[in-house]
Amino acid sequence: MPRSKSPINEQIAKVKTEIRQNENRLKEQIQKKTLLERNARTRRLIERGAITESLIDGVDALTNDQVKLLLQSALSTTAAREMLAVFLNETQAAQAD
Repeated sequence: MPRSKSPINEQIAKVKTEIRQNENRLKEQIQKKTLLERNARTRRLIERGAITESLIDGVDALTNDQVKLLLQSALSTTAAREMLAVFLNETQAAQAD
C-alpha cells in the first residue's frame, strides 16, 4: 500500500518547485537584460559609425586601420582631450542625479 506524502514533505516539494520556478524567471530576466544591452550597443555602434561617415568625406574609401589612425590622431590633441574630459564630467554628474 503506497504511503501518502506527509504535509511537511508536500510543503518541501512545493517550496522546491517555487525555487526552480524563481531560478528560471531569474535566468529569463538575465537573458532579457543581456539582449537589451547587446541591442543598445549594436545601435550605438551603428549610429556612431554613421556619424563618422557623415563627417569624413571619402571615409568609405579608407580601410578600418586608416580610419582608426585618423581618429586617434584627431583625438590625441589637447583640445580634444579637454573636450572629452568635460563631456565625461557632465555625463557622470547627470548620472549621479
